[in-house]
Amino acid sequence: MPHRPLSLTLDLIARAHPIPVADDASALHLLTDRDLAPGLDRMLHGRPAQGNGLWVFGYGSLIWQPEFAVAERRTGTVRGYHRRFCLLQRRFRGSRDRPGLVLALDRGGICRGIAFRLEGIDPAATLMPVWRREMRGGGYEGRWVTVETGTGPVTALTFVVNRASDRYTGRLTEEEIADRIATGAGHLGPSAEYLFRTAQACAEAGILDDHLWRLQRLVAERLEADHRQEQEPRLAAR
Repeated sequence: MPHRPLSLTLDLIARAHPIPVADDASALHLLTDRDLAPGLDRMLHGRPAQGNGLWVFGYGSLIWQPEFAVAERRTGTVRGYHRRFCLLQRRFRGSRDRPGLVLALDRGGICRGIAFRLEGIDPAATLMPVWRREMRGGGYEGRWVTVETGTGPVTALTFVVNRASDRYTGRLTEEEIADRIATGAGHLGPSAEYLFRTAQACAEAGILDDHLWRLQRLVAERLEADHRQEQEPRLAAR
């Protein structure tokens, strides 16, 4: 269970976003596996020498929805990057009319997350599902990072923001980020649900991230305020 309750709830999010959003494939060009394979090959050729397995470092949705076979997981810290909502979504967790935001690693600071050791004999085949998931939209770049864990360091693949992408928002204030998350929604659901599930998963893993915690509170406040405004005309008409 989370070490403290979240202000943001799934009921609050569902009340704010009652109508599903249709997918718009034209909103984001997605690379094919053929497009992605050379980059993955280069990534593997540049992999630092180490013999403790094939690892991926998750800091956002990979924590609660890894979508790959996991042989081992460890909580750990990466230095030189921090977790931030700085990647615009016009599809998946956002749309053209209601763009949202998702997490990426940006320069500076530290980030606590989960290091996953993947099962598989062929590194390219093992990594392609997560490489496809994170890289097909052009918003991320792959990096090998050292993850400090309680049982020793591991070298892991992670995904940092592609600052050259038109989806990179730069350093918005947390109030600006909360505004976009509160309104953003795509065919995979609202940005606020992504925030909720990430904050909940981090809390359950004992990872306290002040950025996530402040944002979930700010988004909850905005959704509550919007609901009150919607109710006022109905109450006045009674």
